[in-house]
Amino acid sequence: MEEYDVLIIGSGPIGMACGIEAKKAGLSYIIVEKGALVNSLYNYPVFMTFFSTSQKLEIGGVPFVSISPKPNRNEAVEYYRRVAEKFDLQINLFEKVEEVLKTSAYHFEVKTSKRSYKTRNVIISTGFYDVPLLMDIPGENLPKVAHYYKDPHLYAFQDVVVIGANNSAIDAALETYRKGARVTLVVRGPEIGSYVKYWVRPDIENRIKEGEITAYFNAEVVSIQEDSVTIRTPEKTFTQKNDFVIAMTGYKPDFGMLKKLGVQLEGESSATPVYNPETMETNLPGLYLAGVVCGGMDTHKWFIENSRVHAEQIFKHITEK
Repeated sequence: MEEYDVLIIGSGPIGMACGIEAKKAGLSYIIVEKGALVNSLYNYPVFMTFFSTSQKLEIGGVPFVSISPKPNRNEAVEYYRRVAEKFDLQINLFEKVEEVLKTSAYHFEVKTSKRSYKTRNVIISTGFYDVPLLMDIPGENLPKVAHYYKDPHLYAFQDVVVIGANNSAIDAALETYRKGARVTLVVRGPEIGSYVKYWVRPDIENRIKEGEITAYFNAEVVSIQEDSVTIRTPEKTFTQKNDFVIAMTGYKPDFGMLKKLGVQLEGESSATPVYNPETMETNLPGLYLAGVVCGGMDTHKWFIENSRVHAEQIFKHITEK
C-alpha cells in the first residue's frame, strides 16, 4: 500500500495548486483524479470564454498568456497541462476515489478504483461540476436530454429547448441559435440570471426581443417525450415539438463522501461544509477542503481566482503541525 504525507482528491486548478505547494514544502503527495486532467474544465463547452482574466487563473507563479484578455476553455486546458508538466506533478488520472477512512488520529486510508493509499492528510478539491442537479421529471433520462453542453454543431437545424437562466444556459441558447437551431429558452424565474456575463446579456436580451429565441419566464418543463416537451407557464400548460433538451439546471458538489466521513454541513438548503477559514481544515483533523467545494450549494461563492490561496493556507497549517 502506497503511503504519502498528503493525498489530494481532484486535479482541477486548485488541486494542482495544492500539489505545487506540497512539492515546495518537500512533502510526499499524490493527486487522484476520477477523469481527465482538470476534468471539470475539460467538460466545459468547447467555445466557452472565462469571466476572469488570464492573470487571475494563474497558479504556481506560471504566467498564463492568452490571445484575448479573457481566455477561452481550450487555452485554459492547455495552460494547466503545461503547468502539470513544468512541476512534474504526481497525478493518477482516471482513478475514482471510492472510500476515505480515518484509521487513527493521524492517518487515513483511501481506497480507489485501482488501489489503496495511506496518508496523514487528505485534501478534497473536487469542485461541483460532476453532479448535475436533476429536475426529477418524466423523460429526463431520455438520450435526447443533456446536462452537459459541449458543442453547438450537434443541434444544427433542430428544435432545441434550453432550460436555465445563467451563463451555461444562455451560452447554449445563443450558440445553438447561431448554428441554425430553433431555440426555446425556459426560465424558472422572472428574468435572465444576475450572474450572466455582462457582454452576453445584451445579446440574449436582443435575440429574445427580436423573436429569434423564444423565451418563457416563470416557467418549467414538466415532462419530456421522445419528440416533444411539455411546458408549464403562468398562463397555460402546452406541448411542443422537440428534438433535444439542454438542461442547464446547475450542479452540486458530491456530498456523499463528506457526509460519510462525518464532515459537518450547515444549512439544509445550502449544505455548506464546516471548516476553519484560516486553515481550511474541517472538523476532522487532517481533512481539508479547497476550492469550490467549500461553498456547498452556493456555487457562485468560490472561483479559481479567489480560492487559489486555499493551497497556501492548507500547507502553512500542515507544515506548522
